[in-house]
Amino acid sequence: MICYGQAVLDLADELVDAYADVFSAPPWNEDAETIRQFASRLQADVRRRGFRTAISQSEAGIDGFATGWITPAAFPKNRAYAQVAAQLGAGRVKELLSGALEIDELAVRPYARGHGTGRALLTEITADAPDRRAWLLTSRLATDTVATYRRLGWHEVPALPGTETGVIVFLSPEHPNR
Repeated sequence: MICYGQAVLDLADELVDAYADVFSAPPWNEDAETIRQFASRLQADVRRRGFRTAISQSEAGIDGFATGWITPAAFPKNRAYAQVAAQLGAGRVKELLSGALEIDELAVRPYARGHGTGRALLTEITADAPDRRAWLLTSRLATDTVATYRRLGWHEVPALPGTETGVIVFLSPEHPNR
């Protein structure tokens, strides 16, 4: 199910709970402050251009979710964006990422993994990506996550020589510039 705006905020407590369940565990090891920051970010993110959330639910509650929005032409400098810009360069950022659907979070609770939940969430959230262009990033330390994206057909964007950082940028399977 795709949700927008207030419908996402109505589920904020459940989304934060799922986020905490996923990202407080290794390799992420996020603390209470980082989880609180996600809750605060969500309040602002719903106002971003093209914001949407794909949600997978069962009788147990929210099994997983993905959030995304359209990456602005003026590429942000906060969070991990500086690392992305450093390893791709301005030209590739503009060509590959600006104006594309950016998957900001993908969280699948441990009990829901291995059942296609992540694949379904990514398929749903990218279904109407502009010109089939979508991207995401993840930590190089999250080896299981990196392997999952590769298995799902996402394509790693190689870093420019000598610019590799702690993140990996992936383009969606349908991205025309993969």
